[in-house]
Amino acid sequence: MQGKSDNNHSGPLIRIRTAYGLIAALAVAAVACSPAPQVSPPADIGAEWREFEGTWTAAGDRQVIALGSERKASVAVLRGSLLLSGSERPAFGVRAEAVVFNDSATGMIGRAVWTDDRGDQAWSELRGEGTATGNRISGTFIGGTGRFAGIAGDYAFTWRFVLETEDGTVQGQSVGLKGRVRGGQTVGGRQ
Repeated sequence: MQGKSDNNHSGPLIRIRTAYGLIAALAVAAVACSPAPQVSPPADIGAEWREFEGTWTAAGDRQVIALGSERKASVAVLRGSLLLSGSERPAFGVRAEAVVFNDSATGMIGRAVWTDDRGDQAWSELRGEGTATGNRISGTFIGGTGRFAGIAGDYAFTWRFVLETEDGTVQGQSVGLKGRVRGGQTVGGRQ
């Protein structure tokens, strides 16, 4: 008879277990049907402005034509290196190339490409006084590839030629190159 009394007590236990199972299933269903919690995306590392300084040295060829006795126009293709420094990116070097058109009366326009050791590039537009009375140049980043994709920023410097030959060979360097950049996967180079 003892087995019969055990069976009588198992009925309420089965009902309690079934009730707990039903409550657990309803709780899981309620959580599954509720909207996902809103999680803020991580802060963009490239969202803040970062400053840099550097020295750009380059050599190349320049073709000059006279526009009267006091005005000249020139086209130059320059290749060299740019060494960036600063607290964010000390001693980071890139290959730097520029193509520029200069009119001694109206100023200079050009384009520059900075290429790192991985082949990733940062592109910029150049504008400057480039006149007989001044040679201040401003660069504005317009995009890039790889880790420089999506960068924005600007930089400025003064250019001085240290060698100019009659056949059009020139060498020069920047003076006081400073800028700021944000975006992309990196700032000034390294990730």
